[in-house]
Amino acid sequence: MTVLGHPRSWSCRWWPLLLLLLLTGCEPGVEAVTHYKAGDPVILYVNKVGPYHNPQETYHYYQLPVCCPEKIRHKSLSLGEVLDGDRMAESLYEIRFRENVEKRVLCHMQLSSAQVEQLRQAIEELYYFEFVVDDLPIRGFVGYMEESGFLPHSHKIGLWTHLDFHLEFHGDRIIFANVSVRDVKPHSLDGLRPDEFLGLTHTYSVRWSETSVERRSDRRRGDDGFFPRTLEIHWLSIINSMVLVFLLVGFVAVILMRVLRNDLARYNLDEETTSAGSGDDFDQSDNGWKIIHTDVFRFPPYRGLLCAVLGVGAQFLALGTGIIVMALLGMFNVHRHGAINSAAILLYALTCCISGYVSSHFYRQIGGERWVWNIILTTSLFSVPFFLTWSVVNSVHWANGSTQALPATTILLLLTVWLLVGFPLTVIGGIFGKNNASPFDAPCRTKNIAREIPPQPWYKSTLVHMTVGGFLPFSAISVELYYIFATVWGREQYTLYGILFFVFAILLSVGACISIALTYFQLSGEDHRWWWRSVLSVGSTGLFIFLYSVFYYARRSNMSGTVQTVEFFGYSLLTGYVFFLMLGTISFFSSLKFIRYIYVNLKMD
Repeated sequence: MTVLGHPRSWSCRWWPLLLLLLLTGCEPGVEAVTHYKAGDPVILYVNKVGPYHNPQETYHYYQLPVCCPEKIRHKSLSLGEVLDGDRMAESLYEIRFRENVEKRVLCHMQLSSAQVEQLRQAIEELYYFEFVVDDLPIRGFVGYMEESGFLPHSHKIGLWTHLDFHLEFHGDRIIFANVSVRDVKPHSLDGLRPDEFLGLTHTYSVRWSETSVERRSDRRRGDDGFFPRTLEIHWLSIINSMVLVFLLVGFVAVILMRVLRNDLARYNLDEETTSAGSGDDFDQSDNGWKIIHTDVFRFPPYRGLLCAVLGVGAQFLALGTGIIVMALLGMFNVHRHGAINSAAILLYALTCCISGYVSSHFYRQIGGERWVWNIILTTSLFSVPFFLTWSVVNSVHWANGSTQALPATTILLLLTVWLLVGFPLTVIGGIFGKNNASPFDAPCRTKNIAREIPPQPWYKSTLVHMTVGGFLPFSAISVELYYIFATVWGREQYTLYGILFFVFAILLSVGACISIALTYFQLSGEDHRWWWRSVLSVGSTGLFIFLYSVFYYARRSNMSGTVQTVEFFGYSLLTGYVFFLMLGTISFFSSLKFIRYIYVNLKMD
């Protein structure tokens, strides 16, 4: 038996492991290919169990009273597998390549009433198990539950004590693996007295068959009948998003081509026919954005925080684009655990230079002097909330014995990656950004004393702008968002990365367009405080995404329990925060570009 592919190790030797992460993380979709000869042993690893409707609540398989070797030997795991909650260990199943087995005894067990009750509780909560054969996951339910009738009520619970393994091979490679209990009768766990022991005999069968399929990727997820099939293209989402984009782009085009053209023509005509001294007295009744030309480029308060938001937002834009492009290039193998997790960690560390560069570059442009503090704020803007959220979630997993709780070695490794890669790249990017920063070069001079802002109608308030600016981008992705949630928090498998890239581009386009429109309306009301408003208006899409997550949890999922609930809402908050940073960045730079355009084309004294 020979194994080809990248090495995958998990040890405490930090530098070799860190280099391994950086080298193999660039190709997370490369799968190990194992070649067998007839009669070669095929190792079956037991992995984890957990409630079917709580994907992130998983426990080690050997925490249940099942057949277990005297000495448990764990498999070395990759970083992505550990982050995915995998804890693979060798099993008592003896499988040999292309050798069928009929009802071989695995072990004999005597279960106490407490152990039987543990199994009954697991079966009532729809626990499923996951085994792994040659990197192929095999899943099935722990037991069987039947509930029928009202009067009389029937409640039966049974344990599957026999498993049929079906493996398909092509040549010397395993292509597909599945487990079945189709023709098996469950062993009843009902009617046991408290002082009585239950005797069980676990058995298994193995059946091999040859297939014409040459690659694992040709087998669709869902062929095993356990999880739903791969999601199909959903045209409703695409059509809905396209219509909204066309409407918004057309709306912004009308503003730029008609309204602004009329404004510029009127302003420039008045400037040529009116003396310089009377320029402040002509009528600005319905076109008030010229009158604030001496204030529109007045730098905002909390400029350091604003630049940090823009830097981290630019980083996540690059990170999101990179993940989708890697998926489009086929670098993520659905059979390999945690591939996307490993890629996300690697890309986050490498893109830290973008956040440092963008933040420091713009901070120096708008007159910031405390650039060291700006770098610290930039590197902490996401990492600190993430660490606090992760600490709470990981503590809950640890208290409940879940395999989703990261071991100490993994925590130290991730901290090492951030300290040795992420943080230094942020500082390096900040230095380059500071040194390469050119003057802001505003088209208009700013007066020392700010102009008084007239009272604004309610529909031009920050809250209304946040509602409109957040709802429209959210509506463009609302249908697609369901499928993404069903993948992350459910049992679906998302493989439509081309559609995802298209919807991601639509989201950014809608955010930019609505930001320009809202900024124009704000300036027309002689309100020059557009800096933070532009970030908050479209960035509020993150709040709508979080509210949708609450709706999804309550109405579209069957998740329950403390472990799953804490994880869901903790990371949903982080997701909304990330979208706030990304869309706020897109919104701000779109508004800045628009404002520069209209004031550059305006003739002034």
